[in-house]
Amino acid sequence: MATKRKKATHTGQRRSLRLDIWFMRHLQVSLSSLGRLSRNPVSTLMTAAVIGIALSLPIGLHLLLNNAQQLSGNWDGAASISLFLTKETGQESATKLAARLRLQDEIEHVQLISREEALEEFRTLSGFSSVLDSLEGNPLPNVLIIEPGEKHSSPEAAEQLLGELEKIREVEFAQLDLQWVRRFQGITQIAKRAVWVLGTLLGIAVLLIVGNTIRLEIQNRHAEIEITKLIGGTNTFIRRPFLYSGFWYGLFGGIIAWLLVTLSLILLDSPVEKLAGLYGSQFGLSGVDLTTFALLLGGSSLLGLCGSWIAVGRHLSEIEPT
Repeated sequence: MATKRKKATHTGQRRSLRLDIWFMRHLQVSLSSLGRLSRNPVSTLMTAAVIGIALSLPIGLHLLLNNAQQLSGNWDGAASISLFLTKETGQESATKLAARLRLQDEIEHVQLISREEALEEFRTLSGFSSVLDSLEGNPLPNVLIIEPGEKHSSPEAAEQLLGELEKIREVEFAQLDLQWVRRFQGITQIAKRAVWVLGTLLGIAVLLIVGNTIRLEIQNRHAEIEITKLIGGTNTFIRRPFLYSGFWYGLFGGIIAWLLVTLSLILLDSPVEKLAGLYGSQFGLSGVDLTTFALLLGGSSLLGLCGSWIAVGRHLSEIEPT
């Protein structure tokens, strides 16, 4: 039993030692490849900048689309249902009906516009005050403006609420205009597809950029690779620094893309706030959150790694010592 325990302990120690050696080798190669890139800062920066520009376009469009959806969400919540009451419904009955509707969970706010207020507002906005004075009575009914709650602001829920409100005895006509909301949702769906298509195409472009850069580096180190193979270096050993170079290119490109997108949002934030303020809104552009930032760096690093893997796998096998 003691012998088995000793063997298990030695086996665990060997595995731990192998893991430590493997980690140290990869760390050494990654740092050495980073040092090689730092010795050519101009070319490295140019390659990373091209990658960053390519990645910033879909990321920027994705963020603008998210901001537009947030803005549309605020509009949906502010969408209202107009209840035109019957002429027989007086001011007191309309007030009681408004109080009853305020108790419903589906309704956020109820505003009563009396016949006199509606006539005065129409007189001010229309400019037909002389024509209105010639009328014998007030033709306008009492109106209730209903604002659905946040959970019932979607087009489907708002239409369901509209159907329930139309059944009220005092209501002669109910109106809800969500056609523009549906059109906007259709446009955003098309924009989402366009962002995915653009992101895919630019992702392929990043693969080509990194692959071509690594191909040139392999050609420049042709003699070094031959000598390494002559002394017994395996393809895995030779491939490793090139893979890390692609990783660094992708990572730096992702950081540059984040900087470009953040700078663009900062430049656009003030004009957008001023425009929103003209419409009485407190809307402001939201930037790159932590999740998006992590996905950007992870995706860009993966693209760089894949582009390097493709280039190394294709061109490294063509180099054999003579």
